Amino acid sequence: MKKIIVAVDGFSSCGKSTMAKDLAGMTGYTYIDSGAMYRAVTLYALRNHFFRDDKLDEEKLSAGMDAIVISFRVNPVTGCTETCLNGEKIETEIRAMEVANRVSQVAAQGFVRRALVAMQQVMGQEKGIVMDGRDIGTVVFPEAELKIFVTASAGVRARRRVDELRALGQPVSYEEVLANVRQRDYADTHRRESPLRKAEDALELDNTYLTVAEQQAWLLAQFNRVTAE
Repeated sequence: MKKIIVAVDGFSSCGKSTMAKDLAGMTGYTYIDSGAMYRAVTLYALRNHFFRDDKLDEEKLSAGMDAIVISFRVNPVTGCTETCLNGEKIETEIRAMEVANRVSQVAAQGFVRRALVAMQQVMGQEKGIVMDGRDIGTVVFPEAELKIFVTASAGVRARRRVDELRALGQPVSYEEVLANVRQRDYADTHRRESPLRKAEDALELDNTYLTVAEQQAWLLAQFNRVTAE
């Protein structure tokens, strides 16, 4: 069976990571969360005080990009892939609302996107990966053999995000998260550099009313079809 690249794109909080992780686990592929990479850069910017009154100091971040090393490690206990920034595990920190509210500003910077796209393309050289994000099928791996574009209603995505954050012990309101989801949708689809859009050859999946099991079955069927060709 041939190895392929699976690109999973779509809007924030629509379950891309869950789908991609599940598929990687079922197929033995490597899972890479590209969104976590942008969150890691955002966390770095926050820690180094590159934001003033919520405005990003682009020059300082640009100068600091060479000091950022992002990697992924599999937790031997949980079996989950965890994001690391300069060797430090930051999986919990990058899921906080403080990061979520600023990541769109960071992701809109051309120098950030070019640096991370280069890292991602190196990660995919041997194929056998599942990567999710906003521009994986259009910019990072336009030649990917299987492209999925995931969407769901803003209200459903906000509710999922609230449940996730509260499970992590972060007190958030539905209204706050819904506003963040809508703001990120606008920023992702209107940014100048690599805006979120569906690749012409991507399969669209609206998972508003699907269970996780139904998503898994559908995605695995698409994977088996492509790898068997």
